[in-house]
Amino acid sequence: MGRIDLRIFTEPQQGASYDTLRTVAKTAEDLGYDAFFRSDHYLKMGDADGLPGPTDAWITLAGLARETRRIRLGTLVTSATFRHPGVLAIEVAQVDAMSGGRVEFGFGAGWFEAEHAAYGIPFPAEKFPRFEEQLAIVTGLWRTPVGETFCFDGEHYTLKDSPALPKPAQERMPVIIGGMGAKRTPRLAAKYATEFNAPFQSAEASAEQFERVRRAAKDAGRDPSDITFSNALVACVGATDAEVAARAAAIGREVDELKANGLAGSPDEVVDKIGRYAETAGTSRIYLQVLDLGDLDHLELIAHRVMSQLG
Repeated sequence: MGRIDLRIFTEPQQGASYDTLRTVAKTAEDLGYDAFFRSDHYLKMGDADGLPGPTDAWITLAGLARETRRIRLGTLVTSATFRHPGVLAIEVAQVDAMSGGRVEFGFGAGWFEAEHAAYGIPFPAEKFPRFEEQLAIVTGLWRTPVGETFCFDGEHYTLKDSPALPKPAQERMPVIIGGMGAKRTPRLAAKYATEFNAPFQSAEASAEQFERVRRAAKDAGRDPSDITFSNALVACVGATDAEVAARAAAIGREVDELKANGLAGSPDEVVDKIGRYAETAGTSRIYLQVLDLGDLDHLELIAHRVMSQLG
């Protein structure tokens, strides 16, 4: 198995303050994790209380950009329904500059209708065409040379003579696209993505989707090796069976289900399962969905007993 990057992925809509997220991000940085990511949602899901209420993804990352030094920062994924693409391009570029070039832009079409209703955000019937136009606009604004202007005349958005400023600190902003759509998603990934993510999928299903993306990249005249392939999987690791069970109970899940659908069990069990993703699908990066943000010992155990075995 080659090197596998481990990243911490949080779901703050389930209940987390900025201070909690800062603690997790700084702990992850100190422990040597590659990145700290968060979801982009405004409403809790399931039985969580969601307290103290939602935090905005890009405001959170702006704060963390100034309070961390090394760790990369991003969203998995920003919803295209939440922001105008011109404003979003400014926000992401600014946070990238604030971090010294450590931002990665995960972007998706949006899906959770209830959170839109709860906060008065329009929820379009045709989301994917808007998402495709937004990708073209955001990346086009970033790519436009300084001193030139950017124009776009689409079905949903029109930009005229934009100065296309500011620019990200990074010459090439990492763009993460994910999902399991069989046709449009691979096509967009081949055109725009530096990374493709299969969220909460088996190694076998991931391998099938990654192959679709690789074929789409070849069809577009792009080298598939230019794209990083990653998975997001829930993490529940313990030094003993009792510890695994306690961590599963803390997030309202069953151990057997977590072992089937995520990365759960002893450190060695989890290393072996990560190895299966690497061998079967070509995964080189894992986003560890950490649901109990108060359990910093969990992050430490994974860093010392799992990450240390991954090269």
